[in-house]
Amino acid sequence: MKLAVMAGDGIGPEVMNEALKVLNTLSSLDSTLQLEMEELPWSSAYYMETGRMMPADALSYLQHFDAILFGAIGDARVPDEVTIWDLIMPIRKEFQQYVNVRPVKQLKGVASPLDTKAPIDFVVFRENAEGEYSHMGGRMYGQTSQEMAVQTTVMTKAGIRRLSRYGFDYARKHGKKTVTSATKSNAIIHTMKLWDDVVREVGQEYPEIRLSPVYIDALAAYFINRPESFEVVIASNLFGDILTDLGAGIVGGLGLSPSANLNPEGQFPSMFEPIHGSAPDISGKGIANPVAQIWSAALMLEHNGRPDLSDLVMNGMEAVLAEQEIRTPDLGGKSSTADMGDAIIRAIHAHT
Repeated sequence: MKLAVMAGDGIGPEVMNEALKVLNTLSSLDSTLQLEMEELPWSSAYYMETGRMMPADALSYLQHFDAILFGAIGDARVPDEVTIWDLIMPIRKEFQQYVNVRPVKQLKGVASPLDTKAPIDFVVFRENAEGEYSHMGGRMYGQTSQEMAVQTTVMTKAGIRRLSRYGFDYARKHGKKTVTSATKSNAIIHTMKLWDDVVREVGQEYPEIRLSPVYIDALAAYFINRPESFEVVIASNLFGDILTDLGAGIVGGLGLSPSANLNPEGQFPSMFEPIHGSAPDISGKGIANPVAQIWSAALMLEHNGRPDLSDLVMNGMEAVLAEQEIRTPDLGGKSSTADMGDAIIRAIHAHT
């Protein structure tokens, strides 16, 4: 597997180091896992040196990799719209990584801040290539009292259909009974009504699965009131982004939440990253939780045909968390980033 590694900014290099240690451990334990990893320096520091977040030919270069493992991006010296739109967005959009997979799963040994009736365990599939995160629009009459801004949401039948079908296929494959669709078509009467129409059309191909459209404001409340009732959630780009940060909060925090940006057809490499940011407040302290980054690497292994190794990583992480001896400060402990990574590696060895 040829892997592009972009650690990025802030705590990105710290948590990425632990994920790479885990991948190297797996490679040493299983000779069939051949990893060719190339670390790329594209980050805010790279921007400060070159005036670009990545080289002009970066996408052509990345296209030759099997997968991209990404850390975090964000630096006070560089505007957020630059770090996002000159690095992450071109990769997601140009590589048609239209499925953003974000598990919302309460791991063993991690308590939810909610008083739930059962463990929280569902998946959000977020449309990742169009929707509200569009570069279409602009501002006029700057620095005057008449200043105005227009931001255009782009939704297509093809884009909604392919994301919806991926969510329903997942539900069918894993024996799930309900797919919840995040909408707001009572107020956003053009794009979200198209969303509803296409999702409903796709849902008719899966008669054994119940489609449950829920307005986004109510859905956010239900994530708090009854999160254990969800199995599969499909959402637009913006709605999915907000819901999954909320989802991370109810299962232990951003340090435990991974994601996968998938091009399901394999025409382009997919990208795997934790949903947390660069966390400048704790950068350099060696206390960031690496679980989300390591879990993202596990998602990468699963997507690239090694569910056995992905399961091994997951079992190792949950074993460490269940013991509750090694815990980073976000989980109420005093362990370091490296302590957590090393403990997961020991647990992986113990499970082989």
